[in-house]
Amino acid sequence: MSTRMLKFVSTEQERPVKRSAEDRSDDFHEIYREFIEAKAEEQSGRCSQCGVPFCQEHCPLGNNIPDWLMLTANGRLEEAYQVSSATNNMPEICGRICPQDRLCEGSCTTEQSGHGAITIGAVEKYITDTAWENGWIKPITPPRERAQSVGIIGAGPGGLAAAEQLRRKGYKVTVYDRYDRVGGLLVYGIPGFKLEKEVVQRRADYLEASGVEFVLNCNVGEDISFQDLRAKHSSVLIATGVYKAKSLNAPGAGAEGVYPALEYLTTSNKQNLGDAVPDYDSGKLNAKGKKVVVIGGGDTAMDCVRTAIRQGASSVTCLYRRNRENMPGSQREVANAEEEGVTFEWLAAPRAVIDNGGKASAVRAVRMRLGLPDASGRQAPEEVPGSDFDIEADMVIQALGFDPEDLPILFNENQLTVNRWGAVRVDYSTMMTSMDGVFAVGDIVRGASLVVWAVKEGRDAAESIHEYLLACATDRPVAAE
Repeated sequence: MSTRMLKFVSTEQERPVKRSAEDRSDDFHEIYREFIEAKAEEQSGRCSQCGVPFCQEHCPLGNNIPDWLMLTANGRLEEAYQVSSATNNMPEICGRICPQDRLCEGSCTTEQSGHGAITIGAVEKYITDTAWENGWIKPITPPRERAQSVGIIGAGPGGLAAAEQLRRKGYKVTVYDRYDRVGGLLVYGIPGFKLEKEVVQRRADYLEASGVEFVLNCNVGEDISFQDLRAKHSSVLIATGVYKAKSLNAPGAGAEGVYPALEYLTTSNKQNLGDAVPDYDSGKLNAKGKKVVVIGGGDTAMDCVRTAIRQGASSVTCLYRRNRENMPGSQREVANAEEEGVTFEWLAAPRAVIDNGGKASAVRAVRMRLGLPDASGRQAPEEVPGSDFDIEADMVIQALGFDPEDLPILFNENQLTVNRWGAVRVDYSTMMTSMDGVFAVGDIVRGASLVVWAVKEGRDAAESIHEYLLACATDRPVAAE
């Protein structure tokens, strides 16, 4: 074993330098500085190289984390990239936005022993950024070109991961997306302070150089029918994500000034990309000078509160019905938000939006307490009688989660079956839907979830599509592959 490893006792955990709250709160640049080579090697060398790598076990992709940490510690960065990218199509993106505190780093043996987790996400980001800078990442050149083609609906992480894997096998791949840029929520849902858009565009350019075709500003079901798409391609993958916002069920929720989180975030991201956005310019979806209340406790809520701070809101309050320990969002994001000036009202739930002449002026909330566990095992929040209070608000953002769009209606395809929540049903062993040759992955299958799960399912579906198309081919048997 390398003498550079097992230094978690003698070397303290150190994360990349974080820009001060004062410095970062008025721009949308990423908040963490880059590791320098010596620091990446030093922090990688803290890895204990344990026999049972819980970091790998708790990574949805099963990334071989101990090996690429060892390679990084020994200055073998190109090899580290090869190991990292063998299981992940976008490690530099996952390194930036994965909630490592809930996954790999939260399960790290050195974290459990009290020495602080290995900074896995920061090293992962460093490895791949270095690979890009040094030209180690080359466009895909398949060993053979195949006659069959695959149409992918959705240019988000699941669709992009599948596109890359299928292109590596030589299939013609066309990705259709409703937006004008590649990336889906990576571009329009996640703010630049977590993921700068040049990072996503670099991946898009790489796939395009590899032969993947993108058809943008294309609504399947309107601009092209789902049936035509099936006729055009040998197989189809649905990777649309979920965009239908869950609405606040309370009096006054329809008042002016109450908006869905994704509409707010998309507007902000478009404005930062340099697009003309009338709703931002008019002040409608601009938090500048406003008292903002965000309802919800997930990562989307954290994106909203931190965006409002950067837009110059006069105050930003996050309202969440459970306590801090039970919130679904990343604790690191909560800490970042607190540093930037966000106020959190824990154990508080909205009762109504108070409107003044049709415009939101406050949120009436009620204090909560945690009672007995519900069916999911989490303690159920209960109202505390007589504890109502008001929070002034000019803008109320609903970050309550997302539901699937009605794809059978949208695609005019009643053979596509969905579950009671509207998510597409698949055979999880193959990711195939109820329709022969049609597969689905990501949030449209599992509900709103993490980017890393979409990448995992995109990779799995690509393998299943490959096996399906081999079985359909007439020029040679499956066993010949």
